[in-house]
Amino acid sequence: MAQRTVLVVLFDGVQSLDVTGPVEVFAGAGRHVPGAYRIHTASLDGGPVRSSSGLTLAPNSPLAEAPAPHTLLVPGGEGTRRPDPRLVDWIRGHGPGAARLVSVCTGAILLAEAGLLDGLRATTHWAYCAKLARDHPAVEVDADPVWVRDGHVATSAGVTCGIDLALALVEEDLGREVALSVARHLVVFLRRPGNQAQFSAQLAAQTARREPLRDVQQWITEHPADDLSVEALAARARLSPRHFARAFRAETGTTPGRYVDRVRLEHARRLLEDTADGVEEVARASGYGTPEAMRRAFVKALGAAPAEYRRRFRPASATT
Repeated sequence: MAQRTVLVVLFDGVQSLDVTGPVEVFAGAGRHVPGAYRIHTASLDGGPVRSSSGLTLAPNSPLAEAPAPHTLLVPGGEGTRRPDPRLVDWIRGHGPGAARLVSVCTGAILLAEAGLLDGLRATTHWAYCAKLARDHPAVEVDADPVWVRDGHVATSAGVTCGIDLALALVEEDLGREVALSVARHLVVFLRRPGNQAQFSAQLAAQTARREPLRDVQQWITEHPADDLSVEALAARARLSPRHFARAFRAETGTTPGRYVDRVRLEHARRLLEDTADGVEEVARASGYGTPEAMRRAFVKALGAAPAEYRRRFRPASATT
């Protein structure tokens, strides 16, 4: 098996977990398949860099002396806000030569500054998606997924999503069993496909200011199988349906229907991941009514039917 060189770019203000998370994944895979990966870190001048948390990272070499990478990994962090032009120039010159060009979190901003995301679909930390789209209109920014793959370029969302992407790349290189073994060792689940949301419906939506609407949000989460129509929810909030729908959207940033859809999808995902309940039982408990309705929701949101989702992303702890 040919060894794949993973070159990680370091700079002052880097987010340390953007570096160490993926590095631990590739290093773990190398312990299962000796020689599979060569991990190399490099900074502009080869000197130590100070991460955004104050942790000092010592690179293996200057970027000018780094080996040609199979996978070039660009992390994010505060240092991407005003990057050194020399760093952007280096990425611009060497990024296209990598078999895989990967960014974690706001590392996507550095790729965009280098012109390497133009015409491609990409993501970054949810808090910086609007900035990426505004500053680089040639990039198709998708704020929702955990990670996005477009050709040989893969971008991931905030911080820990770099671990998800690295596990996906290990699975691509070495197979599912190796990736599962690494995930178990790191005590994380190999279960988040790239098009899962960066955060849950409860985190994605703002918490309503007014108590009746907050109570309704909590009710939806605790009773996904109940009647969650606008009329029923409005009655619970003691508002007219029209007033309720307008107030809910104004205070949470989403419509009642969309919020209900996300809560039901998350509830169904948890049941598929953590229980042995049948698809029909999960559909009923999650408020879909029929397995076919749940199947349509899963395919639209996650690109996989419920049975396939369970097969691919159910953690090992749920099957033992």
